[in-house]
Amino acid sequence: MQTYYYVLASQRFLLEEEALDEVFKERIRNYNEQEKQIDFWLVKQPAFLEDTTMKEVKAKCPQPAAAIISTDPVFITWLKLRLEYVLTGEFQAPSATIPDALASLQTA
Repeated sequence: MQTYYYVLASQRFLLEEEALDEVFKERIRNYNEQEKQIDFWLVKQPAFLEDTTMKEVKAKCPQPAAAIISTDPVFITWLKLRLEYVLTGEFQAPSATIPDALASLQTA
């Protein structure tokens, strides 16, 4: 099992009010320079929120939600400081209740 860390907020906040394109471009450039594999993903309506252990977290977040999920806790801490009005946490996957860490409930 892998530990995943997340920043969670409403889709409106993350996708419209924040300049995430700029953040992601800079981070990808930095990773390329370091020859590091990308370890973060943007997931709209993340399925991990449906897990019973996430009930309180989901209740605190305006819906529809979006999450930036990463295996790097330092990156998530940095995002939390930069974005301010977000929730953070962690979960383990794959598990019986969270089979896919990056699964989305959003339909195409």
